[in-house]
This record gives sequence, C-alpha cells and structure tokens, in this order.
Amino acid sequence: MRLLIIGSLNGQIGAASQIAISRGAKVSQVDDIEMAMASLRAGKGADMAMIDVNLPIKTLVTMLSSERINLPVIACGVNTDATSAANAIRAGAKEFLPLPPDPELIAAVLEAVSQESNKLVFADPVMKDVVALAEQIAPSSASVLINGETGTGKEVMASYLHTHSNRADKPFVCVNCAAIPENLLESELFGHEKGAFTGAIARRIGKFEEANGGTLLLDEISEMDIQLQAKLLRAIQEKMIDRVGGTKPVPVDIRIIATSNRDLAEAVAEKSFREDLLFRLNVVTLKIPPLRQRTIDIEVLSKHFAKKYSESNGLGERQLDESAMVKLKANPWKGNVRELENTIHRAVLLCQSDTITGDAILMPDGSATPADHTATVTNEAENGAVAANSLVGRKVADVEKDLILNTLDHCFGNRTHAANILGISIRTLRNKLKLYSGDGVEIPAASGDNRYQARA
Repeated sequence: MRLLIIGSLNGQIGAASQIAISRGAKVSQVDDIEMAMASLRAGKGADMAMIDVNLPIKTLVTMLSSERINLPVIACGVNTDATSAANAIRAGAKEFLPLPPDPELIAAVLEAVSQESNKLVFADPVMKDVVALAEQIAPSSASVLINGETGTGKEVMASYLHTHSNRADKPFVCVNCAAIPENLLESELFGHEKGAFTGAIARRIGKFEEANGGTLLLDEISEMDIQLQAKLLRAIQEKMIDRVGGTKPVPVDIRIIATSNRDLAEAVAEKSFREDLLFRLNVVTLKIPPLRQRTIDIEVLSKHFAKKYSESNGLGERQLDESAMVKLKANPWKGNVRELENTIHRAVLLCQSDTITGDAILMPDGSATPADHTATVTNEAENGAVAANSLVGRKVADVEKDLILNTLDHCFGNRTHAANILGISIRTLRNKLKLYSGDGVEIPAASGDNRYQARA
C-alpha cells in the first residue's frame, strides 16, 4: 500500500502516517494539491491519498479524473463538524477519517481501500492446482497470461503472483486496456511530454515507468488496438519505452502480467491480436476455471462474503442455511465470483435474522435462482411469444438499445459483465452507451468492479 498524504494538520496527519507505516504502508507527504499532482505525474504512484479536509478536495478529484489517475481519496480533519465531513464526501472523498488518529480505524480504512486485493479464497481441488502452479512460477520474472471468464478473479490472481514474487516490495500497477479510450491508452502506458497533444499540460510518467522494478498488469489486453500492440511488443522485447512526444527512449525493468476473458489464439486467427505478442506474453498461462466448475468454492466463498459484508454493514455475522446453499450451488454463475459476491452482499442486507435462508438468495433481476423457475416454464414460453410479437414494426436500433440497457441494468451497471453477456467488446458497449447518453437516455451508473471505469 502506497499512501500519499496531502497537507499537515498541525502534525496530526504525521501521527496518522506513522500508524500507516507501522501497518506496512509506504508513505509520502506533500503540502498541497499542486505538489500532489506533480508527484503523481512524475510516476511516484500511490494507492490511496489522505487529504486535509480544509483543502479543496473537489479540485483534487477533478484533476485526478481529467488526467485519468485512479486514486481513492480519504478526507481527514481535526474536530471537524458533521457538515464538513459530509461536504468532503460530496466532493468525491471515499471516506472521512477523524483526527487525532485511531490506529484500528486507520488500519480498517487501509484494508477497505486496498480491498484485500491479494487474498485468494479457495478450497476446490481444481483451483488448488492453479494456485500451486502460480506459486511455482511467482518468484520468476517470466511474463504470465491469465485467462478466464469475467469475474473469475484474474486481477486477484495477478496481485497474488506479485506479492509472492521477488518484486513484492516494488509497485504493482494495473491498467484496464478495455476501459481507456484508444487514443489515450498509449499515453497511459508510456507517458507523454508537456505539449505532446492537446491537454498535455505537463509531463506525465506512464504506467510502465511507474511500475519500474515491479509488476505491470495489463487487464483485458485483448481489447488493445492492434497498432498499439506493436509498440507494446517492442517495449517488452527491448525493455525500453518512448513517451508520446519524447525524444529519447527510457529503460524500464518490469514483469508483465496480462489477463483476458477471450481465447487469444482465436483473436490471432481473427487478425485482431498479434501472434508474436501472444508468444511474448504467454511464457506461462494460468487458466482460472469458472465458478460453476468449483462447487466447493461456491460454499467457501459464500461464507467468506457473508462474514465480510456482515462486518462492513455493522451487523452480526450472518450464517447461510442449507436451503440457501442449495440455491447457490444450483446457479450457473455467469458472472462468476463477482456475481456471487454481489448476491451474498444483497442477501446479508435482505435476510430477516442472523440466518440467510433460500428466500434471501436473489439474482440481479430480483428473481430466485433458476432452480425455482421449473414451475413457470410454460408461462415464460407464452410470455416470450408475446414479447416476440411485440418486436414487429420496431427498428433494429431501438431493440438493440433496449437489450443493452436492460442487460446493463440486470448487471447493476457492471460494464464488463454486461459486455460478456451481450457477446460484444467493452469498447463497443462504451461507444453505444455514449451514443445513448448523447440522445438524453439515462444510463445505469457504473459499478465499482473495474480499476478504470468507462465514462458512459
């Protein structure tokens, strides 16, 4: 955990930093927002920022957003009234932390923001085999390709590899190739010089340089434009990158981990992915099985999430009874672990006692699991026929729009999950949503599953 502290608060925030350091965080401190932005542009990355509540938090959040720097912001204040704390949250802070600091509270905030990203929860033998291979290859610097369906935990596995590697004390930097527009991804990866293009107000160090000495995760690499793939291949081969607008190459030493929910061999056959880049990336391939093939993990993960969300919501620990577990194991989990997590979170909030029964296990559309629908197949078929007839006379574009928006709503705004269900790339989905938004259509808010969110 890399913590950036902005402001001084008469020494109180210094005490907070000492507590954070004792909890394993690496702390740096600057006096104001401009210095904070200069530090981030220079590649001195951070995983979380703590800022004096009296500083202009909204300005910081806006600047971070405009430069595509994904950084959770925690506001801090001494003897701050409730109004100031609420204003900080409205301005974009994720949490408010009262000072003088409480060690346990700071530890809880650090843990909540980091989201235990390197913690693997599993028990199923098929997953044990994958983890055993991961542990075997983790100490090396070999590139790794992690393949698996959406929501199986590819980013968690990547973090696990990093923390068990010889680079664990160096940065672990993530880039979601699908969620950053094509024309900005090169700058995001390799950085840019001041004035390199419109909006380049200062030199910006890219993710390659920020991850120097550590690990760079290229999430959903199959969505990268094929022309940019050539530049990525050169960077991996030569261990040198060129900033956009730069005049000389910059050496880098990083380990590359890439993830994809697609079969990249098929992408190569379709001419959308470079074969030579695939050879460079998959020195070792880790294939994470879908949750429906990990029945034991469904039970283990369900209990883990029930405990987690009971605690985070200030509730007594909720236990899953047999009827709930039967329903959970009967579901195909197209969204895998991420969908299971959302379902258990919802169940914790809906159950009427300390026991989660089958009645509290609802799918994203509010229905029960598929096992409960056997008695209504005939009605559903009849309803389907009526629905099909209702499509006659409608434009294809309108039907497509309804399908996309309904699927997105079904997925609670999760762009990646929706794109997977629809069978389209997340870039295509983002472009469609941007078009609908321009027409004044209300778009479901993006859920927080991606390190970078599409802004549609």
